[in-house]
Formats: sequence, C-alpha cells, structure tokens
Amino acid sequence: MVQKYQSPVRVYKHPFELIMAAYERRFPTCPLIPMFVDSDTVNEFKSEDGAVHIIERRCKLDIDAPRLLKKIAGVDYVYFVQKNSLNSRERTLHIEAHNETFSNRVIIHEHCCYTVHPENEDWTCFEQSASLDIKSFFGFESTVEKIAMKQYTSNIKKGKEIIEYYLRQLEEEGITFVPRWTPPPIASSSEGGRALSSCSFIETGRYKLDADYIKRYLGDLTPLQESCLIRLRQWLQETHKGKIPKDEHILRFLRARDFNIDKAREIMCQSLTWRKQHQVDYILDTWSPPQVLQDYYAGGWHHHDKDGRPLYVLRLGQMDTKGLVRALGEEALLRYVLSINEEGLRRCEENTKVFGRPISSWTCLVDLEGLNMRHLWRPGVKALLRIIEVVEANYPETLGRLLILRAPRVFPVLWTLVSPFIDDNTRRKFLIYAGNDYQGPGGLLDYIDKEIIPDFLSGECMCEVPEGGLVPKSLYRTAEELENEDLKLCTETIYQSASVFKGAPHEILIQIVDASSVITWDFDVCKGDIVFNIYHSKRSPQPPKKDSLGAHSITSPGGNNVQLIDRVWQPGRDYSMVESPLICKEGESVQVGPSGIPCGFRISSRKGGLSGFTDAPRGWRGVSAGEPVAVSGFRSGQDDSQEAK
Repeated sequence: MVQKYQSPVRVYKHPFELIMAAYERRFPTCPLIPMFVDSDTVNEFKSEDGAVHIIERRCKLDIDAPRLLKKIAGVDYVYFVQKNSLNSRERTLHIEAHNETFSNRVIIHEHCCYTVHPENEDWTCFEQSASLDIKSFFGFESTVEKIAMKQYTSNIKKGKEIIEYYLRQLEEEGITFVPRWTPPPIASSSEGGRALSSCSFIETGRYKLDADYIKRYLGDLTPLQESCLIRLRQWLQETHKGKIPKDEHILRFLRARDFNIDKAREIMCQSLTWRKQHQVDYILDTWSPPQVLQDYYAGGWHHHDKDGRPLYVLRLGQMDTKGLVRALGEEALLRYVLSINEEGLRRCEENTKVFGRPISSWTCLVDLEGLNMRHLWRPGVKALLRIIEVVEANYPETLGRLLILRAPRVFPVLWTLVSPFIDDNTRRKFLIYAGNDYQGPGGLLDYIDKEIIPDFLSGECMCEVPEGGLVPKSLYRTAEELENEDLKLCTETIYQSASVFKGAPHEILIQIVDASSVITWDFDVCKGDIVFNIYHSKRSPQPPKKDSLGAHSITSPGGNNVQLIDRVWQPGRDYSMVESPLICKEGESVQVGPSGIPCGFRISSRKGGLSGFTDAPRGWRGVSAGEPVAVSGFRSGQDDSQEAK
C-alpha cells in the first residue's frame, strides 16, 4: 500500500531571498540532521541572466534502523538524489527527491516548494508532499515502512527549526537582508521560464491550510495527522466544489477512526448524505421545540468547564422520559437532541475565539438523582438507544467529558443496556460518581470552577435548566396521533432513496409541458457505481401498479425501485438518449443546475447506493428537454450482486 504525506502550508515571516540564504547553509552537511551524512553535487545549471539555478545532489543518509536489518540489506547508508530548481525571477524553489538505493524494491518520492506568500510579499510559504511504496524488502516490508515513516516525520518536525537556526546565524553575522534578483541590462534568456514550467506542480487559486492556522484553531497535530487532515480536505474540495464541512468537523471524523483516511472518508460521506437528506444544517433556524419539551426536558447549556468547553447540564433523574415519549414521540426527542448537538458545535466555535485556543468538544454533566425503574421503560430505552446511534454516527468526538453524578443503584442496569452501543473512545471519557463522591478529591471541582457549579449540586451558581417533573397524562397522545403529526425528519426532504441492481434500473418519469423547460437533477451515490441516463419519448410510459411486481415495477429491500420503459420498446424508435451516459462512482455527488454542467466527485469501492431528486423549472437554460416526455434512469455499474440506495 502506498503511504502518502501532505504538509500544511508553513509560513516564514521573512523574505524569500533571506530564507534561500538560510536554506543553502544546510549543504553539504547539516549538524542539526544527524542522519544527513554528506552530499555531493552531480549536476548544476545556471541561466545566463542568473535567474535560474538548478542543482542536483547525491545525498548520503545514515538511517536509524536495526543492525540486523542493515546486515540483511547489505548496506550501511542509503543514497537519495535531490534536484533543486530555484527561479529568482519568480521567487520560487522547487525540490524533487527520490531514492537511489533499493529503487527496484522501494519507491520514495518527495516534492517541496518555497514560494512567496500570496498576501504578503515579504513572507515565504513552504509546502511538502511525499509518497512511499514498498514493493518488497526481504520479508521486512512492514518494518521498513514503519522505520521510514518514523524517520521522515521526525525530520519534518525539525525542518522549521533548522531554517530558524540558520536565520539566527545569519543575523549574528549581520545579514538581515538579501536583495532581490534584478535582470541584467542585456536581454535575458528564455531558458529560465522553460526550466520553471517543467518542475511546477503546486496548484494555485485554492484555499490551503497553513501550520499556524492549524495550531490556533485545530490544536497540536503530528505531521501525519496534519497530512491526513489536508488530504481528506483536498478530496472534499475536489468532490463537493466548495460545499465542504468545516475543518474542525473533518478532524472529528478523522479522530473517530484513528486518522485512517479511508474509514473516516466513508463515515463522513454517509453523514454528509444524512445531513443533506434530512436538512440538519437548517434545524436551528427552521425548527422550534414544542412547549412540552421547553417545560419538561430537564437539560440546558450552563457556562463552561475549566478547559473552556461548553457545559451542558442534564438532570436525567428529574426527567419523565416515559411522559415525554408518550406526549411527543421518538422523532421529536431525536430532533431536539440533534438541535442540542448543532448548538454545541456553534458554542465550540465561539469559545475557540473567546479563549484563544482550539475547543472542539463539550462537557456534559448528568445528574441521576431520582433515577428509578420508571426510566427503564422499554420504549424509552429504545428511543435512547436510537438517539445514541444517530449521535455516534454523525457527531463523533464532540463529547469531551461526561460527568455522571449521584448514580443510584439502578444505574448499573441502565448502563448494561446502553454501554454496548457507545464507542470505546467515548466510554473512556465517562466519569461516574455515586452519592456525594463528586464533592471529594478528584470530583467536580477538578473540572468545573466553583463559582459555576449549579445550585442543585450545592454550588453557588443559579442554573436555569428546567426542573423537569411528570408530564401530565392529558398531554399524552396515541401512536396514530403521533404518526399523523408527520414529525419524522425524512418527511422534510425533497430527496428520495432507491436501490439499484444490475439489470434492474430505477427510472423516473418527468412530464414536460413547456418546450423551453430544462431538466435539473441532484443525486448522491451512497454505495457502489451507477450509470445515469436521460431518455425522451413522445409516448408516455404506463405508470407501474403499486401491487404489481411485473416488468414495470421492480422492488428491492433497500427502497423503491421502478422500471418505466417497456421491454418491447426499441431505442431510436420509441425513445432516444438525450445525453451520453454519466458514469458515477461510489460517494460521488452530482448536481446540475442552471449551467447544465454536472459536477461531482469519485472514489472507488464495491458497494453502492443513491438518493436524489429531479426538477424541471422554467426560465433556466441548461440541458434542454425539448420533448413532451423525459425519463431519467439509474442503473448499476457493478455486478449482479451490486446494491444501491
């Protein structure tokens, strides 16, 4: 497996020319990098005007590896070839390096670039990327990979320190300014421009993360963690075309999967589809909790803990969970918990600005005084388990600490029921206190300042969280009444889900009344690969019967699946294709609006699924319908066992 690394943008608040003077002092050897033994110049080129300087070096490295491994490999040192392309006219330095030793067994490539800061010409930016691919190494592939990544990351950490060390050395020598390159009076050669373009690989016009921003707003990350964040963010930029989650939210998903990019990308893709399908991004602005929740839900935000995390207080023991479920239903409670989590994300952003350090999670204080067997009512526990499942899947790493106070004897029963559904990383954040243990050493005062401890916990601060209490039975409603109230999140979405199999496409009929109309579509491929087509016909397909499972109505366990085009219809005679088939990969998001140009992203996998909607608005110029009937269809791009949603 190829290991990749991508650094954030490192900013030096010094001019490019001064940074170059410091950089050149690293050669031929650098005492600050013990593994860098020596280097020899093997090739050098300078343009006539002095603007371009290309130098190729052969570097000798002493890798810190086990003696046995070196004996088996038969080498004491490894050699790398490094090519530096300096363009003083453009003020850029591009560095390319690859391994010479064991190049048939191990492939290492590194790219670095020094450029002028886009917003301040007296600052310098540095970016770095690398890849490692071990084909074979005497059966020690895994060991070599670990050693290589360890050595590489340790040198990355020293990179900025080394440049700053030589900057101080220059300052001690009285060198604080290096003049910029200026063209000579004679016309300059065009060779320099050609040399630069051949080695330019940094993309421009794109927002990039810099190291200072990461440290200020996201916290201290290791080089590999920074690389994972940047690579996942780049993937989102390429696939979502600007509509990507905030950096701290991306980081939460990475932490939830121990910075495994593939696993984090999978759960994030599922969560983004869920948020889009259920309009979760707008829940705080479009939904207000019912009065029953405002009166009887004993929970609310209460200042912050000692680490600056927002503090949420929940008096679960005083809350009538059975009454709330009977009066509101499971969906209303779920929606309310989602709104609490969305509010928590906002408060984390605010506290990050207030305290001047990254705050990405909140603390929850749960008071269990009053917890009894009534709280173990089966439908109530079922609702709690569903809420835990949804929150775990879509709000990972948002809980910084959970303080459970005054746990009664019935608590172990509840814990036995819910703990299997809680992630191991989350469970490690739980602190449980029985009776008044929270008042002693290691208790509440270790995590919350004395002046904001709630009054119901013998504190000095008035807590405005509702006291809860029994929900009047007059507010109870039947299951039919709750169902008719249409509270489910999915009822608010314009998206539909469908399962697609090879040979069993999902087709949608759009009646076109106005010839000037255009067709727009928006869909996400949840799992697997699909092919999207648009056909038009002057004949109207017969709609499928709901109770029929014939050729016109193919259903599947994953959702609605409809086939409209009659099998006896012939392409070119009864219907024709409007556009070339669009092949969509797993995770791809396709939107076609007024421009008529599809945009999306692609990742490869074996499973599949889709959800989306189509529309034919007037007045838009895009993909012209031009016929009275249009049919859009999705079909699986995988084998017969392929399923899509």
